[in-house]
Amino acid sequence: MVNQSSPVGFLLLGFSEHPGLEKILFVVVLISYLLTLGGNTLIILLSLLDPRLHSPMYFFLRNLAFLDLCFTTSFIPQMLVNLWGPEKTISFLGCSVQLFIFLSLGTTECILLAVMAFDRYVAVCQPLHYATIVHPRLCRQLASVAWVMGLVQSIVQTPPTLRLPFCSHHQIDDFLCEVPSLIRLSCGDTTYNEIQLSVSSVVFVVVPLSLIFVSYGAIAWAVLRINSAVAWRKALRTCSSHLLVVTLFYSSVIAVYLQPKNPYAQERGKLFGLFYAVGTPSLNPLIYTLRNKEVKKALRRLLGKDAENREN
Repeated sequence: MVNQSSPVGFLLLGFSEHPGLEKILFVVVLISYLLTLGGNTLIILLSLLDPRLHSPMYFFLRNLAFLDLCFTTSFIPQMLVNLWGPEKTISFLGCSVQLFIFLSLGTTECILLAVMAFDRYVAVCQPLHYATIVHPRLCRQLASVAWVMGLVQSIVQTPPTLRLPFCSHHQIDDFLCEVPSLIRLSCGDTTYNEIQLSVSSVVFVVVPLSLIFVSYGAIAWAVLRINSAVAWRKALRTCSSHLLVVTLFYSSVIAVYLQPKNPYAQERGKLFGLFYAVGTPSLNPLIYTLRNKEVKKALRRLLGKDAENREN
């Protein structure tokens, strides 16, 4: 996998053309990372410690929280170093590892959000059979499929990307190593890589998003047939958090991976990429805790038990 055209490493330009903005971004990224660490760790602990959260929905949410922790930790420390000082280099090995993890976990999240949409569909449309359909074994199987597909996607796409003949300046016009930026850095023929990127975008972005649309279309149709305000409110409570997370995640992913080729779109894509990589993992736990009564009750129960233990 060693690429002789990149014997040392790369220079991550990021937002270096706006040095004043970099200091602001350092603070924003640091705060977002701390929120990501704290919020997602809290969700994992609550879903493990509180028996009332031992349900399929929180099993998938725990997977999402763990994924976001790994996802952000794979590149944010490097990004903070680059934003703070003049040194913006990353070794070829570091870039390779970052690319592999970023691809794998990003793909896993696309599939996992589609799986969670299926879970919400069964919860709304088949509530009496929910426990029978979405049983623990199926949950583990679906989560395993998401993680394995992400790993396979990364194994397939990472080596061809790293074998590209990179230009001698080795300057990546981005804040991390990802496929579109490395393709732009190449001075050779990238037709195969662009086709591969397009195919993987359809398979792992468009297809899961289509399945999410189908799930929510079925939910909307089921609620419309009931024609009840109570049913609408219940469906909204059940699906609103996931729907908001899907909207934030996929809108930024589409802006990054399905954008036209021009300088304006590239610069805009960098901002959307920053939101996709840094913003959504920090917002996910806030959305699921602030808009979820069960999680808030579980947190109060946990804090209440801690208070009782201290008193005793």
